Amino acid sequence: MTARILDGKAIAARIRAGLAARTATLSFRPGLRVVRVGEDPASGVYVRNKDKAAKEVGFDSATVHLPESTTEADLLATIAALNADPAVDGILVQLPLPAHIRTEAAIAAVDPAKDVDGFHPLNAGRLAAGQPGLVPCTPRGVMHILAESGATLRGARAVVLGRSQIVGRPMAQLLLGADCTVTIAHSRTRDLPAECRRAEILVAAVGRPEMVRGDWIAPGAVVVDVGINRLPDGKLVGDVAFAEASAVAGAITPVPGGVGPMTIACLLENTLDAALARRGAA
Repeated sequence: MTARILDGKAIAARIRAGLAARTATLSFRPGLRVVRVGEDPASGVYVRNKDKAAKEVGFDSATVHLPESTTEADLLATIAALNADPAVDGILVQLPLPAHIRTEAAIAAVDPAKDVDGFHPLNAGRLAAGQPGLVPCTPRGVMHILAESGATLRGARAVVLGRSQIVGRPMAQLLLGADCTVTIAHSRTRDLPAECRRAEILVAAVGRPEMVRGDWIAPGAVVVDVGINRLPDGKLVGDVAFAEASAVAGAITPVPGGVGPMTIACLLENTLDAALARRGAA
């Protein structure tokens, strides 16, 4: 068996084109502000990519870049000003933050209605309760990929490998909302390969390069690899051993070009959703 490749880059391009068309019909430009603290090189790349993508679909996008020495109080004051700005529909605080600033404090300071990362505890609670709210971008992107895969979600056995607040837990909630039977597996799970082999849908989000081997995968399973890891030789790989998995799975996402592009596309979706909701047009 050779797995069908689930091309996240192509799916994301279609989503962005649709967002651009919708934005062109609006009487306003959705406003996105990305707050970056410090000079982390990877954060700089991510922020530039987000800003470029937002402007390409017609959003009013800007980066608020604060120095590494910014205090937590000053960051919270910056967020409060963005919360109060009627031109701003979406706020994203780029992680990681410098060690002297509490990540949870920054996340909690964002107005939940402008929390386009979907990380605020109120939005996490809404997701857990099955209520509408802003959903974390990467899990939302995975659901788009699964829809494109043609997999039947209702009743399917889904395993989410990873339990982070950013991906694993919200991913499980979304799959549960789609009527999957969901297992969350992690580093302390007994016989992890056996748990993964039970999955018709396997979402790997552990941050360990090529941890999931081909013999962990059930024949014909849909495998979504959220991981992105850089090897010493500079090569990017996922959490799944792609060549091995491709020989067993029915469909699989590549790394790069799978989930990564979907995360930014869904940030843009969240921003438009927030903009419409704030104006009573959602």
